[in-house]
Amino acid sequence: MTTKTKVAGCDDEYASSLQLAYQIPRRSRRRIMAGYDDEDAVILQQSLKLGKDGSTAATVIPIDGQKLMVAKFGDSRAVMSRNGVAHQLSVDHEPSNERKYIEKIGGFVSNIPGDVLRVDGQLAVARAFGDKRLKIHLSSEPDITHQAVGDQNEFVVFTSDGI
Repeated sequence: MTTKTKVAGCDDEYASSLQLAYQIPRRSRRRIMAGYDDEDAVILQQSLKLGKDGSTAATVIPIDGQKLMVAKFGDSRAVMSRNGVAHQLSVDHEPSNERKYIEKIGGFVSNIPGDVLRVDGQLAVARAFGDKRLKIHLSSEPDITHQAVGDQNEFVVFTSDGI
């Protein structure tokens, strides 16, 4: 019997991909996480040249032609078309979903009427590259999931509101 876990803000299919993510080889997961950490360090190091802001990211890597490894954080998204229907491969990292973590490390989540929730009253995502002024209260650790693929899968679209 399979146990399903509800994940705030996502459908059952995405929650299942989170539950099955342990099947991705640990070495591959570590390499993805190290890549995200390395990129965050470069962006933070170059903040004088690049600016004080940051970025979110979504990465999809095909594995053996049978599954996709999806790594992401922030509000960048990956969506796959399967038989002409859009299926989300990622869920936004909103401050409301990560409030306990943010508050545990000394930050706060603002709740100003008419606005979205924000980390330290400024950023509308809880995970990001860069954002040096907020980094103490942000994570750059991606969620990593996997998705089985087959003939019914047509393409993947990456989206962001920052382009």
